[in-house]
Amino acid sequence: MPFCLNNYRFFVKLNNNRTLLCPIRHARFSSLTVQSRSTISSEPSMASNPVRVAAAQMTSINDLAANLATCSRLVKEAVAEGAKFVCFPESFSFIADKDGESVNIAEPLDGPIMQQYCSLARDSGIWLSLGGFQERGSDDTHLRNTHVIIDDSGSIRSSYSKIHLFDVDVPGGRVYKESSFTEPGKDIVAVDSPAGRLGLSVCYDLRFPELYQQLRFQHEAQILLVPSAFTKITGQAHWEILLRARAIETQCYVIAAAQAGKHNDKRESYGDTLIIDPWGTVVGRLPDHISTGIAVADIDFSLIDSVRAKIPIAKVTLSCSILGYETDYKLTST
Repeated sequence: MPFCLNNYRFFVKLNNNRTLLCPIRHARFSSLTVQSRSTISSEPSMASNPVRVAAAQMTSINDLAANLATCSRLVKEAVAEGAKFVCFPESFSFIADKDGESVNIAEPLDGPIMQQYCSLARDSGIWLSLGGFQERGSDDTHLRNTHVIIDDSGSIRSSYSKIHLFDVDVPGGRVYKESSFTEPGKDIVAVDSPAGRLGLSVCYDLRFPELYQQLRFQHEAQILLVPSAFTKITGQAHWEILLRARAIETQCYVIAAAQAGKHNDKRESYGDTLIIDPWGTVVGRLPDHISTGIAVADIDFSLIDSVRAKIPIAKVTLSCSILGYETDYKLTST
């Protein structure tokens, strides 16, 4: 069976005690065993009881107060369903109607907009995932597309700035160039929560599986968060397929809160908010893929354990033939 391992270096100790850095093109594999760089001898400790989570779907507009009111209503619904954690989509607080509006309303994370959401989390006693906040950038012409995690006391626990920016000519649709007004992030972020260890991302990141591999195997994520505002055309073609693939290949839950419907005359989002388990099964979904509402599911930590034990992709030993040498080696990611 052939193996394809991208973005890895092979450090090989030979019989003469030399250490060899081997490119993949010089390796011929007879059997494969992989150990991730984080040396996963055991997965992070997990709670024994399931934790209920909610993924919110909405149609944000260029009205901060109206979007906050919608988020507040959805939080109340989630609390009533027993959820401990609510995930909101990309651009939950604002979607521009005109060019430049998003940059003009951008604020630092300690500004009044985010403080309203901190108050919402504290008053409701619930954790929030706020995907895609317009955080002020390093100059007046740029912002950061920032995913913010707030705990139930109203404190910001972590934030992640979107790394992969949406510079795309959508077939049959618009040309998007997010980089013209957005600064890319540089850091991969995971954070602990009552719902498990969260791996943070935003929308277009979904198309870059290496990010999620690192979140799982280097940062030990149990849940991957993918707040999004997928276009209607790309969503119809790729949304569910990509999300289920990320769940299967990382053996993580995936929570994908989505923008849905028409925001204005120029912009429409696909919707179809999903919660997917580590086996790739959809366990939470709104009946109407463009309605405003919440999808609810329980994070079953025993299922994470079971899937990872039955198909132990995090831990493998390797015998191979490299440059004519028969050897065993350790594989480390870069």
